[in-house]
Amino acid sequence: GDLGMGVYNMKLKVYKGTTMMSENTLLDMPTGVVAFLMDQNEPRTPAIAVASGPYVYVYKNLRPYFKFTLPALDVNALEQEVWNQVKEDKIDLPTLKEMLEGIRDKADTPLSVRSLKFLMLDPQEMESYVQLHKQLPIKRQTVILCMSTLKKNMADEDAVSCLVIGTESLEIYILDPEAFTVLAKMSIPSAPVFMDVTGQFDVEFRITVACRNGNIYFLRRDSRRPKHCIELGSQPVGMVRINKNIVVGCSQETLHGFTQKGKKLWTSSLPATITTMGLLDHKTRGFQAVLVGLANSEVHMYRDKNLINIIKTQDVVTSICFGRYGREDGTLVMTTKGGGLIIKILKRTAVFQEKDTSPGPPLAQSVKLNVPKKTKLYVDQTLRERENAVAMHRSFQMALYRLRLTAARAYVKALEASMAPVSTSLTEPLKMNAVVQGIGPIFKLTLNIQNTSVNRPSMNLLVSFLYDEMLYTMKRSFFKVPLLVPGLNYPLETYVECLSDKGISDVIKVFVLKEGVCTPLLTAHISMPVSEGLALT
Repeated sequence: GDLGMGVYNMKLKVYKGTTMMSENTLLDMPTGVVAFLMDQNEPRTPAIAVASGPYVYVYKNLRPYFKFTLPALDVNALEQEVWNQVKEDKIDLPTLKEMLEGIRDKADTPLSVRSLKFLMLDPQEMESYVQLHKQLPIKRQTVILCMSTLKKNMADEDAVSCLVIGTESLEIYILDPEAFTVLAKMSIPSAPVFMDVTGQFDVEFRITVACRNGNIYFLRRDSRRPKHCIELGSQPVGMVRINKNIVVGCSQETLHGFTQKGKKLWTSSLPATITTMGLLDHKTRGFQAVLVGLANSEVHMYRDKNLINIIKTQDVVTSICFGRYGREDGTLVMTTKGGGLIIKILKRTAVFQEKDTSPGPPLAQSVKLNVPKKTKLYVDQTLRERENAVAMHRSFQMALYRLRLTAARAYVKALEASMAPVSTSLTEPLKMNAVVQGIGPIFKLTLNIQNTSVNRPSMNLLVSFLYDEMLYTMKRSFFKVPLLVPGLNYPLETYVECLSDKGISDVIKVFVLKEGVCTPLLTAHISMPVSEGLALT
C-alpha cells in the first residue's frame, strides 16, 4: 500500500521480484493489506484485501473483485432534527452552528462528518456548504484501523480464512469470506491499533487487541467483550505473537514479553524508537524470532529477550515482512521511509546461535552453579544447630540484651555529664557543631550554636576551651556568648595555633557554660587535623 501524499495519490502496488507489475488507485488512505483464500476452487489463488476508510477492497487475480462497506452507525436524533429544520429553511446559519456545538458537547452519540466539517468552516464558506449538503441524507460512518485474517474451520496453510476488522467505533467485525456478511461483532473499550488472531472461527479462536488507551485486551469465541487486560506503561507501537507469548513494543523504547494470561515475562530496553515490528517464522528449521525496526536505521532480531542479530539499513524501515517469496522460504521484505523497497534472502547455510549480543551481563550469569555436595562438617554443624536450637537462641538473646544495656548506660552517662553536643536541659535547649578550617599552623575554629526552644531566649552563656598548652595556643580560650534568639544560628569564631612541627594533633574540648552553674550545658570534642603548613617567621 502506497500512502501517497496522505490526502491524494494513494495506490496499491504489485511487485514481481523487484519489478512493479501494476498499480491500482485507492480512494482513501490504506490502513491494512492482507492475503486470504476465499473459497476451495482450483487453482488455490489467494485474494488481496485492502482496508481503506470505511471500505474493504478485495482484489482477485490482481483485479478489482468486490467492495465491502462497513455497516452505518446510528445518527444522533437531535442532529437529524436540526438538519431537517435547515432543509425546510426554519433556522439560520448562526443558530445551526450554535445548536450543533451544543449537541457535540453534551450528546452521547458523536456528530456525523457533515456536521463536524460544517463547524470547522469559516463563516463565508458556510452558506455554500449548507446549500450543497442539506438535501442529502445524513450518514455516520466509521473507518477501519487494523485488519487481520482468521481460519474458518481448518488450520491448514491453504484453508479458507475470514477477515477480522478493527474499527474506530470500538468494534471488532468478523466477515464471511464468500458472502462478506458479518459473522460476529465484538466490542472493546478503546480504539484498536494492532491485532493478532489465532485459531479457527468454527472451533475456537483468540483475538489479541492492542488499543489506543495503552491496554491490551483478549477476546475469545464465547465472549462479546474482553475478559482479560494488560495495562502497559506507555502507548503500544507494535505487537507480535510467538507461540503462546506476546511481544509488545512501547513508545518508551522498550520491548515487553507477556503470557496470554497477562503475566509479564521480561523487559528489554532499545537504543531508539520503534517504527515497526514483525515475526520471523522459519518453519523448516523451527526457528522463531521478533524483528524490530528502529528509528536509527537498524532492524534488531530478538529471541525472547536476547538480541541475536542487527541488520543495518540505508533508511528508516517503516514496514517489515518475513516469509516465502518465489522459491525462497526465508525472505525478508522491508519498505523504508523514503519509499524504498529492500529484499534480503536468508542464507540456506545460516546457523542460528543462542547468544545475546546486547550490552549487559553475559548469559553465563543466569546459568545455575554446580554446587558441590554437602560436606560432613556442614552436616555435623546442621545437626548441632538442630539439637541445641533453644540454647543457642537463648545465648544470642542474652548477648543482645547485654549490648542494649551497655549502650543505654553509656548514653545516660553522656547525658548526665553533658558530654553530648545537644543539650537535654528544658530551660536551656541548645545544640552546637564545630567546623575547623585551614592547613596549619593556624586554624580557624567556628562554633555554630543554636537555641532550639520555641519562644525563650538564652542569656548569660559562656564558652570555654580545654586543650594541651604545650601543643596549641588560642587567642580567645574563654569568652561570653551573646543573647541567643530561638531558631537562629550564631557562628562564633576563634583561631588556634599549633606550636609543634612534629606532625602530631590532639583533641580540643569545648564547654558551653551557664553563669552560676557548675555543670556544663554542652560538651564537644574537636579532633584537630595535623598541621601541614610552615610557620611564617
